[in-house]
Amino acid sequence: MISAFASTWKVPELRERILFTLAIVVIVRLGVHVTLPGVDASVIAEYLADKQKSGGDSGPGAAVGAMLGFFSGGGLQKMGVFALGIMPYISASIMMQLMTAVVPKLSKLAREDGGRQKINQYTRVITIIIALVQGYLLAISLKNPGNIPGLQGISKFGEVVPDHGFVFIAMTVLTIVTGTLLLMWLGDQITERGLGNGISLIITVNIISALPGALVITWQTLVSGADAGVGAAAFLVFLVAFLIFVIAAVIAITQAQRRIAVQYAKRVMGRKQLGGQTQYLPLKVNYAGVMPIIFATAILSLPTFVLSSAFPTAQWSQNIQNALAGGGLTYYLVAGLMIFFFSYFWVATMFQPSEISENLKRSGGYIPGVRPGKPTAEFLDFTMTRLTFAGAIFLTIIFILPWIVSQMPRGIIGKELPFLVTSFFGGTSLLILVGVLLDMMRQVETHLLQRHYDGFLRKGKIKGRYDRLKNTGERASGGTIIYLWAFIAALIVAAVSYWIYQGN
Repeated sequence: MISAFASTWKVPELRERILFTLAIVVIVRLGVHVTLPGVDASVIAEYLADKQKSGGDSGPGAAVGAMLGFFSGGGLQKMGVFALGIMPYISASIMMQLMTAVVPKLSKLAREDGGRQKINQYTRVITIIIALVQGYLLAISLKNPGNIPGLQGISKFGEVVPDHGFVFIAMTVLTIVTGTLLLMWLGDQITERGLGNGISLIITVNIISALPGALVITWQTLVSGADAGVGAAAFLVFLVAFLIFVIAAVIAITQAQRRIAVQYAKRVMGRKQLGGQTQYLPLKVNYAGVMPIIFATAILSLPTFVLSSAFPTAQWSQNIQNALAGGGLTYYLVAGLMIFFFSYFWVATMFQPSEISENLKRSGGYIPGVRPGKPTAEFLDFTMTRLTFAGAIFLTIIFILPWIVSQMPRGIIGKELPFLVTSFFGGTSLLILVGVLLDMMRQVETHLLQRHYDGFLRKGKIKGRYDRLKNTGERASGGTIIYLWAFIAALIVAAVSYWIYQGN
C-alpha cells in the first residue's frame, strides 16, 4: 500500500488531478472562515471558544446542530459565506428523486437520451429557490441567533448583528446564495478534473474538519476533565478499539454483495465460439448506500429549521422542535421508520429487475434453475427485497449507534458524550467517509493498474460504493494548478498578516 501511494506521484495525469483536488478543497475550507458582511466575528469567536471549552453540545438539538455543521463544514456556526453549505443542493436532489419516481413525464424524461442533463438543470434551479428561501430565513434568524440549532446561548456573548435591517438581509441572502452556487461549481470541477465525486468530497472534507475538535473534546472529557479517572481512561481505550471495529464492519457491509451466477449459451459466429462461460450479477447488501439516512435526517431537520425561524417563541413550535431535534425516543423512532421506507424506495427507483431480465434474455444469458423473462425478474426482485431488508437493518443500527455510544460513559463520568464526538461512530458521517474514500481509492487504483503499477491491494481491486466514476473533462493544465496554488498562498499570507496585525 505504501508503494501505491508513492506511485501516485509517478503518473502525471493522476498527480495533476490530486493537486487540483487539493487546491479546490483548500479554497472550500478558506471560504468557510469568511464571515458574512455585517456579522460581528469577535462574538462568534468567543462563543466557539467557550463551546469547545465546555465540551460541545449534548442533549436535544445536538444531533441536528451537528448534522448542519457537517454539511456546512462549520460555516453555519461561524456565519460564513458557506453557511448553508451544500445542503440546498442535497434537498433539491431529494425532491427530484421523489418527483422522478411519481411523475410519469419526469420518469420518461430520465430514460431518454439527454434526459439526465435536463433533470440536472431542473435540480440546479430548485437549488437556487431553496437557497433563497433558506438564506432569507437564516438572515431573519440572525436577529435572534440563539434559536438556530448549533448556536444556542450565543446571545450572552454580545450582539451578533449590530445593524439588522433590510440592507443586511438583502446582502446576506445574496452572499449565501452565491456561496452555495460557488460550492456547486467547485464540486463539478472536482468531478470533471479531479478525483471522486465533487459534491460527496466536499461533504467529506466538511466532516473531517470537525475531527480535531472532537478529539480535543474527547481528551478534555475523559482524560483532563474534572470527572476523569482510571475508568475514564480505560473507556477511552475501549472507544478507540470500538471505533476500529465499527469502521471495519461498515467497510465489510458496504462491500458485501450477493453474487448470482449467470450462464451464457454457446454461439458460433464464423470460426469463433462465443458464450458458454459463467459470469456473476453482483447485488449489494447495502444497495441504497447512505442515501436513506440523508433523506431521513434532511427531511426531519427541515421542519425544525423552519419552525425555529418562523415561530421562535411559540410553545407548540418548541414542543415539535424538541421532538424532532434529536436525542429522544421520538426522533429515533421516526427516523428509523423513514430509513426503512427510503431504503426500499431507493431500490425500487434505481433497481429495475424487469429491465435486467430483458437484457439478459437478449444477450443469451440466464440464471441456472430460473426460466428467462418474467420468472427471472421475479427472482431478482425477491432476492433484492431480502437484501434490502438486511441493508435497512444495518443502516438503522448505524444511525442509532452514536446515541448508544453517547450513553455509555454515564456510569463512569456521570454524563453523556457530546454528539460531535459520537457522530464519528456511525450515522451519516461515517457512511459518507467510508463510501467516498473507497471511491477515491478505486479511481486511484484504476489509474495505477492502467499504467502497470501495483495498486492498493495485490490480490484484487477495491470495489467502491459509487458507480458514477466521472473524470469526463480534461485534467487541469500545469499552469492552472500553479495559478491556483499561488492564489491560495497569497490568501494564506494575507490571513496570517492580518492575524499578526490584530494581535499587535
